[in-house]
Amino acid sequence: QVQLVESGGGLVQPGGSLSLSCARSGIIFNRHTMGWFRQAPGLEREFVAAKSWVGGSTYYADSVKGRFTISRDDANNMHYLQMNDLRPEDTAVYFCAVSDWHYTTDAENYIYWGRGTQVTVSS
Repeated sequence: QVQLVESGGGLVQPGGSLSLSCARSGIIFNRHTMGWFRQAPGLEREFVAAKSWVGGSTYYADSVKGRFTISRDDANNMHYLQMNDLRPEDTAVYFCAVSDWHYTTDAENYIYWGRGTQVTVSS
């Protein structure tokens, strides 16, 4: 049974940092793209970041580029999202996901999902 479990969410002040983790289990994921998405209240789920297994290429939404960093540790079946310079508009539930495409930012192409972790940016 495939499982993805996020951790690391919480409340942080604007300008602060958080590090999200995604623990993967069930199958070997070294030929998959790892992704992060988020969903704010009343809005659709949106792409945040992805890291391909092909050459380790990374992709970011324009809104987080330069502030967020995605990484993966396939030996330990983990991937991460380091979030710096957080802004109130980053407030959302963050989901980790796995795709069997070599690169995709489309949520429909992700086949496994975690349940999400809440990130709140507020003073």
